[in-house]
Amino acid sequence: MYELIILALLAQFPLHGYLIAKITNDMLGPYARLSSGRLYPLMVRLAEEGLIVVEGEGQPSGGRRQRTYRITERGRERCHRLMMDTTANLGDYQRIFWVKMANMSLLTLSERLYLVDHYITYCQTNIYHYVAEIADLPRHAEHLAKASPTYREDVLLVMEQVLRQWRQQLADVTALRQRLLAGGATAADVAGVAWNGAE
Repeated sequence: MYELIILALLAQFPLHGYLIAKITNDMLGPYARLSSGRLYPLMVRLAEEGLIVVEGEGQPSGGRRQRTYRITERGRERCHRLMMDTTANLGDYQRIFWVKMANMSLLTLSERLYLVDHYITYCQTNIYHYVAEIADLPRHAEHLAKASPTYREDVLLVMEQVLRQWRQQLADVTALRQRLLAGGATAADVAGVAWNGAE
């Protein structure tokens, strides 16, 4: 996911390492931070693979010169492949999808719709899973009661909460699809949908 974020950021504009880390961490939230110890080795690898280049030394900051990174054509191709990949990291795809939508300006309308349609199916799959598991829970009531008298209710509470979140995600992405088809979706609309889905 970090590679996708970095390449998508650099596909928008050249940046120095501090801003790459700041924007990435702002997107990921307080608990999935990208440290300098992880960022710079990744930047070195991306440069070695010819996906990004260092554009000379920038203005000094705190006594150090800041390097500005720029994406190469090969990096743009890799970024596009990552943006369009719907098979990797399915367990974390919810977060990855919204990263992609924050960078939807890099994609054509048909590519955006492809990703949105895939995510609609992803949401529906999660909804079907939780509906089926909640319906199946009573079959295991006796077994679950052995763990704790309230264990079944506690599990049910959690599953129903997750189900509500997936239903909200589905509603948000369906609304996004409608705005895309109407030609009115912007990056701000996508950010608004992602924010609403995270609440």
